[in-house]
Amino acid sequence: MRVEIAGEPQRGDRPSEDFVAGSGDAFVLLDGCSSPVAMENGCEHGTAWFVRRLGVHLLARLVDRPDRTMAQCLSDAIAETASLHGARCDLGHPNTPAAMVVAARAHGASLQYLVLGDSQLVLDREGTYAVIGDNQPFPAGEGLRRQVHAAAHGSPERASLHMRYALAVRAARNTGHGPWVAAALPRAAEHAETGTAPLAELRAFAALTDGAARFVDRFDLGGWPDAMRLMDQRGPAELLRRVREAETSDPACARWPRGKAKDDATALYARTR
Repeated sequence: MRVEIAGEPQRGDRPSEDFVAGSGDAFVLLDGCSSPVAMENGCEHGTAWFVRRLGVHLLARLVDRPDRTMAQCLSDAIAETASLHGARCDLGHPNTPAAMVVAARAHGASLQYLVLGDSQLVLDREGTYAVIGDNQPFPAGEGLRRQVHAAAHGSPERASLHMRYALAVRAARNTGHGPWVAAALPRAAEHAETGTAPLAELRAFAALTDGAARFVDRFDLGGWPDAMRLMDQRGPAELLRRVREAETSDPACARWPRGKAKDDATALYARTR
């Protein structure tokens, strides 16, 4: 299996809140849930710390416990990561650090996978593409999200709307009334999308955070066949370069309305044969 990875932080002066790692036959990609700067999260460590530790624990579970399902591995990793926080972290805080998750592992003749949140997994079955993910919508906040995108970039109005939207999401997530994410509640893993695909039918697969998936979903620089072909021929770094080029050409988010002008972006591309 040939694997290529690329990642870029949103800004050069802060660490990326994405995480990606692999071990030959198991892979994880996580996208930390970002928050407005002024929003408290009850944790002394921060999102980047959380995402890295959850990713490492999940990868270890995938490799060491083939008897556990993908959802069970994520549940175990969430519990193990929660135990590292310490008494000064409030894991019951609505904004406790959280992440979107994509995971995959070879298991016998199949690829097992799990996706939780708005990151995406793309399976290439010899030119037929299956896109899995972006599976935790929040319809109750959609109107407010559109207002954020419509407000002038950098304006006080946009900042206020963004804070209102972030508070609404945090109040609803992991409650059964909003999106499920990997935070401090192990049972969130039960709401992940899981499945298997015969390795013999797969030519390749890719995992992308929403910052990388902007190539297709936000900027319409091509469809998924184009994105997969680009990563196969020139690597995921070229896909990220084109995403950054589009972001830079539209700093005010006018041509492509979006929540953030730039985002952390990470992609993994694996050629199975």
